[in-house]
Amino acid sequence: MPRGSLSTQPSAPQVTLAERFCQTRALTTALVAPLAAEDCVVQSMPDASPAKWHLAHTTWFFEQFVLGPHSAGYREFDRRFGYLFNSYYETVGDRHRRADRGLITRPALAEVRAYREHIDAGVGDLLARGARPEIAALIELGIHHEQQHQELLLTDVKHLLSCNPLRPAYRNGDETAQAGSTIAALSGSAANPLVFHAVPEGIYEIGHSGSAFAFDNETPRHRVFLAPFALAHRPISNAEYRDFIRAGGYTTPQLWMSDGWATVQAQGWKRPIYWNEALDGEFTLGGERELDDAAPVCHVSWYEADAFARWAGGRLPTEAEWEAVAARQCVHGNFLDDEALHPGANGGGQELTQLFGDVWEWTSSAYSPYPGFEPAAGAIGEYNGKFMANQFVLRGGSCATPASHIRATYRNFFYPTARWQFAGIRLAKGSA
Repeated sequence: MPRGSLSTQPSAPQVTLAERFCQTRALTTALVAPLAAEDCVVQSMPDASPAKWHLAHTTWFFEQFVLGPHSAGYREFDRRFGYLFNSYYETVGDRHRRADRGLITRPALAEVRAYREHIDAGVGDLLARGARPEIAALIELGIHHEQQHQELLLTDVKHLLSCNPLRPAYRNGDETAQAGSTIAALSGSAANPLVFHAVPEGIYEIGHSGSAFAFDNETPRHRVFLAPFALAHRPISNAEYRDFIRAGGYTTPQLWMSDGWATVQAQGWKRPIYWNEALDGEFTLGGERELDDAAPVCHVSWYEADAFARWAGGRLPTEAEWEAVAARQCVHGNFLDDEALHPGANGGGQELTQLFGDVWEWTSSAYSPYPGFEPAAGAIGEYNGKFMANQFVLRGGSCATPASHIRATYRNFFYPTARWQFAGIRLAKGSA
C-alpha cells in the first residue's frame, strides 16, 4: 500500500480530528476481535505480518512521530518496541527483520493492547490541549497510515487462515452469514457483457491539489496528454477469468511477460490464489464459498492481469487514463464500511461501475514519481519516494479499504508478483 506521507495541511473532516482518531483506533481493535490470540502471532509468508504486529506498529507510529517529539514530558512505553515494531524507517533506527515478525511471541497480545491504550491516552491528551497545525497534520497522517494497515491486516489474516487445513472463517456471525448468503445466491449468474466507454483525446489534469489530506506520491497535480481510448464499464468477472484458465491461459507462454512466465513456472500458478481446483469455489474471509460468476475476479497479480488482458484482446489502462475517468465519478462502492469483506457483482447495466471499492484495479503504469515530485523531509519522507522502482500502480480501493481513505488520485502500489491483495482487472482499448 502507499506508505503515506505528509500533506501540507490536515484535512477538514466533518467530525473532529480527535473523533476520527478514536474511531480509527477503535476499528482496528474491532477488526482483531474475531481472532484468537494464536491467530494474532503467526506470519504466513514474508510479505504478510501478524495481526499483533499491525496493532503494535500502528501504535508505534503515533509514539515515534507524534508523542515522542511533540508531547512534553511523554514517557516511552517500552524502549525495546522501537526495534520490534519499526517497519522500514532507516533514519529512525534498526529494526527486527520483516520475514521474522512471526517470531515475536513476546510481548504478549495483552501487553500490545496495553501499549495501544497508553498511546491512545497520550494522543487524546495532546489533542485535548489543542494540537498545533503541524502536529495535527502528523496525527492525520497517522490515521491514514492506520487505515492502510486495517486493509493489510485483513488481507494478511485471509492468507493466514487459507493456509490452515481447516480453512476456518475469519469470523462467524450474522454479518458473515449474510455476506456468505449473498455470495452463494449470486453464484451461477452471469455478468452483463462488457461495454467500452470511449474517452476522447486531450490534455487532462491528474494528481492531488487543494488542502485536503493526500499522500505525497499523489502530488504534484500536472497535465498529461491522452490519446483516445476506451475503458470497460466494469471489472473482469470470475466467469470471464475462468474462461481464460480453461483456454490455456496458464500454459501459453506467448501471453505472458518473460518474468511473469518464469514466475508461473516457478510457483506453479494455475488459477487465482484462493480458487479451488474445480474452479467453482474460493476461500473468503467468511470461509469456503461458491464462486460468484458475476463478481469481479480478485487476488490476481499484475502478471496475471496483464496476461488476461492480452488474451482478451485488450490491455490494462494507464493510471492517467483511469484517473481521468474516475475523477468524474462519485466515490461510492463496496468498502470495508459495508462489512461484506468480499467483492460483489455490479448489478447489471452498462454505465461505468465499481471504479471504487470491490477490487483494486491494476494499471499498466510503473510506480514512479510525478513530474516535480519531492519527498517530505526527514523520516516521513521515507514513506513513498524510496519505493518508486519495480512496482505497478493500482487504483480505486477494495472491499477491505475504509471508504474515507480513498479518492480518485490515490495511488496504491505493489510488486507484479503480489496476489494476496484484493486486486482485480479492468480492461482498456485503444492507444496508450
